[in-house]
This record gives sequence, C-alpha cells and structure tokens, in this order.
Amino acid sequence: MSILKKIQQPIFWRNVVKVAIPFFIVVTIFSLVLNSSKDIFSGNFNAVNETNFSNGKWMRFWGLKFFISVTYGVWITNKKMA
Repeated sequence: MSILKKIQQPIFWRNVVKVAIPFFIVVTIFSLVLNSSKDIFSGNFNAVNETNFSNGKWMRFWGLKFFISVTYGVWITNKKMA
C-alpha cells in the first residue's frame, strides 16, 4: 500500500503520535543536556532559559524538534504498517 493511502487511515495517525511523542521527549531532553548540561546540573535555569528559549530562540528550539519527531513518526509508521 502506498503512503498516500496509508495517511488517509486514522490508525496511521494514531501510530504516528505513539511514535512521535516519546521521540520528541527523548530528543528534547538530549538536546537540553547537550546544549546546557553544565547549567542544568548546577541548577542555573536562568542560563538554560537564556541559552535555549529567550529572544525568540524557543521557536527554533521547539519547531525543529517537532518537525524531526513528526517526520520520524511518519517514516517509522509507514515502514511498519502493512
């Protein structure tokens, strides 16, 4: 079955969400630890905010992770569905 027929099925999107949400959480945690591990472990959350979220940086931070997670969810679901 082609991906165009698969995306018309509600079960496809439920499976995408089941894959994308945990992946989104893992990618977010990994990214925060990678970018701001020193500040996180020292409890300096103002520096974490400044590095990742202030001055419009939050749009790029969350947008990229959302896009990657949905793309990964669609790819894995397409691969696993018959």
